[in-house]
Amino acid sequence: MVICVRNDGYEVSLELRKIYIAVADADAEKHGLRRVIDESGEDYLYPANFFVEIALPQPIRRAVLTAA
Repeated sequence: MVICVRNDGYEVSLELRKIYIAVADADAEKHGLRRVIDESGEDYLYPANFFVEIALPQPIRRAVLTAA
């Protein structure tokens, strides 16, 4: 999981300070990108520096995934 810390140019797709589900994509990471399930409910590539990875306690992680 990641939290959005920037959304320059993507204000409709990404909300600042919101937790997003990141999808593993080694090729994207090599290019400085991160695959994230955005507000559309689909996964798209965004600049990796728009996000900070976070580790949530298991009960909170489950609650976030269930709510998605």
